[in-house]
Amino acid sequence: MKQKLRLPHRSYLPLALLFWVGLWWLLAAVFDTPLLLPTPLAVLQTLWRLVRTALFWKTVLVSLTRILLGIVLALIGGSLLALLTFKSPFFYHLFSPMLTLFKATPVASVIFLVLLWIGRDSVPLFISFVMALPIVWSNVQEGLLQTDRKLLEMAGLFGISVKDQLRYIRIPSLFPYFLAACRSAIALAWKAGIAAEVLCSPVNSIGRYIYEGKQYLLTNELFAWTLVVILISAVVEWGALKLLAKAQKQTKREVEK
Repeated sequence: MKQKLRLPHRSYLPLALLFWVGLWWLLAAVFDTPLLLPTPLAVLQTLWRLVRTALFWKTVLVSLTRILLGIVLALIGGSLLALLTFKSPFFYHLFSPMLTLFKATPVASVIFLVLLWIGRDSVPLFISFVMALPIVWSNVQEGLLQTDRKLLEMAGLFGISVKDQLRYIRIPSLFPYFLAACRSAIALAWKAGIAAEVLCSPVNSIGRYIYEGKQYLLTNELFAWTLVVILISAVVEWGALKLLAKAQKQTKREVEK
């Protein structure tokens, strides 16, 4: 009986990337219009030219700091808000319509409204915060609701302190929901933050250079900066999830002791 050829799981991602880059290269060769679709090599050459300048790294650092701060504030604020609305039905009914409104409102509308109220340099931070907050709140809220009530009651009967209940029951049960929140919130907040930079064009921002690439038909620069956005988003999400997964394993080991 013939055995089926199976590729190692680690090869799936490189092969997928190779396929899409090859397709990009083929389409660029077929259309032969660099102004509309440059080749991957031309984009990489432009990216290499950019990364050798101090301005590139300053721009990346400013955008990354601004948007990451919005994400961190959303993670903290969304978790605290979930705890508050979980404890109080009044606060749940008070805040849930606002959070639902945030999720339903188009990002561009929020960006233009916020631009009227605050300076353009602060808009990406605020947009990242607003877009991520409802996701964190809803996931953490669901995690609190799904915590095993019987386990908590049994812990109370055995006189286990609130601190230990939090450490050994609530936090471990919340981790999967918090991971899901981070996975969705980071990606959405990063894209929304860059979109805010494109529309507001603050100084020294990735979005500003994306807008200028489109405005002045600098297609190679437009593709290069877009590639930077994708790479940073992937690295930030991967790093955050790795740290959280490590923390989850550490908590699980402590519970099992």
